[in-house]
Amino acid sequence: MAANTQTGMVLVSHVPEIVAGISKLIRQVAPDINLTTAGGTSDGDIGTDATHILQAIDDNHADELMVFYDLGSAKMNLDLVTDMTDKTLHRYDVAFVEGAYTAAALLQAGDSRTEIEKQLAPLKIK
Repeated sequence: MAANTQTGMVLVSHVPEIVAGISKLIRQVAPDINLTTAGGTSDGDIGTDATHILQAIDDNHADELMVFYDLGSAKMNLDLVTDMTDKTLHRYDVAFVEGAYTAAALLQAGDSRTEIEKQLAPLKIK
């Protein structure tokens, strides 16, 4: 089955190296999915900001995005950008690495977002 490229993924972390590492891991199982990241702030500090997150959303080729994040202030910034984009965002309050990896592997396998969400349900922690 062909990869689900209609749905993309965005990873948001307070640390650029974290999203870089998770992206590298994901690319091993899901090389064909639309994946963008926002690690750290726009000026390279630790943290998150709406501008950097919005750029990752805009850079993603998909119009519907599954968004995974690490900590609470990333969630707050994601809430801010929801109204700043025409893309449909689905935020997941799941274990960051496990959730993103699971979703990516299933997108690569061609699964729908609905099917993926069933697999993510047990990973909910936030």
